[in-house]
Amino acid sequence: MSEHKCKECDRDFTSKQGLEDHNRNKHYVTPKVPVSEKMNNKYMWVFFVLVIVVVGIYFIPSNDVELGTYDDFANCVTESGATFYGAYWCPHCKEQKDVFADSVGLINYVECSLPNNAGQTEACKDAGIQSYPTWEFEDESRQSGFVPLVNLAEKTGCVLPE
Repeated sequence: MSEHKCKECDRDFTSKQGLEDHNRNKHYVTPKVPVSEKMNNKYMWVFFVLVIVVVGIYFIPSNDVELGTYDDFANCVTESGATFYGAYWCPHCKEQKDVFADSVGLINYVECSLPNNAGQTEACKDAGIQSYPTWEFEDESRQSGFVPLVNLAEKTGCVLPE
């Protein structure tokens, strides 16, 4: 009788290493993990997810502007005849929208980019818009690039909230 015999298929081997290789390659069964280890892993994942959520909430930049703070200003800018031309992919346009916070929907905004940045809309071509963002005012003057709210207030005669 051989010292190195496979208990699964009754095959003889000349060395212990040969038997171990055979068992690993032919009869490998996933080792059973004790239930206590499974529970520890589960709790580790729950803890890990909670840490990510807490850290994420802590580091999300807060918007110090209260909801609707610029509503009156945004309405006034629109009523003054000002139009904001921009593109969804434009970082300066996003920055311009962000300064209005939740009041941005009250601004007269014209999207100039076609889907997938595949060209310019007819409205923007007809208006002769060549860069983003571009503000056009009632007196037909224009300002391109990010325009601070103070400058918009001066140009439109609208009062910024304090």
